[in-house]
Amino acid sequence: MTERTTVRLPPELLARAKRKAAAEGRTLTSLIEDGLRVVLAKTIPVSGPKRILPRVSKAKGGPNPGYDGLRYSEIVAIEDAEYVERMKRGFE
Repeated sequence: MTERTTVRLPPELLARAKRKAAAEGRTLTSLIEDGLRVVLAKTIPVSGPKRILPRVSKAKGGPNPGYDGLRYSEIVAIEDAEYVERMKRGFE
């Protein structure tokens, strides 16, 4: 058994649908029914859109180039000496 329902459509869409139904010699109801069947028959992918993952680094790790294996205290001493030299140049 069929049921009645009310559907709100934009006036231009309704006018086009009525013209198409009349041109095909059918009712507006049958045109809407066929349209709904087509839309409902489409399968929607379950997984959704394909995810784009960030690129992964292929670096192998290890120290930066130029690192000579100095201890932390040696690095601090070198930086302090460089800072002292910069300060001396600034006051001359």
